[in-house]
Amino acid sequence: MYTYNVTVNVDDSIHAEWLHWMRSIHIPEVLATGMFLDAVLHEVMIDGDSGRTYAAQYRYASPEDLQLYQQVHAPGLQEKSAAKFGSKALAFRTILRRVDQLDGPVIPPSL
Repeated sequence: MYTYNVTVNVDDSIHAEWLHWMRSIHIPEVLATGMFLDAVLHEVMIDGDSGRTYAAQYRYASPEDLQLYQQVHAPGLQEKSAAKFGSKALAFRTILRRVDQLDGPVIPPSL
């Protein structure tokens, strides 16, 4: 399993508008491409005076899915973001491959 991680630093002046746009427009458009299984939006909990930082994570099944997304869909979607928010929402992207998944211990109920 793979994750396409998009980390975005969002200027405070556009924060509310950007967050609404991500939830109601951008993430649904990304998922509508059919290349991803699901998406999760996280706020990165760091102290700083340069806006807020978010990580949008999109899970996908194969490297070919991401390659097709990047070639066919990403340029237009990224252009929409740049046109709307410019340098007030700066993004960088990383690709993650799941190595392992460990679940917490199962504690039997008390008798």
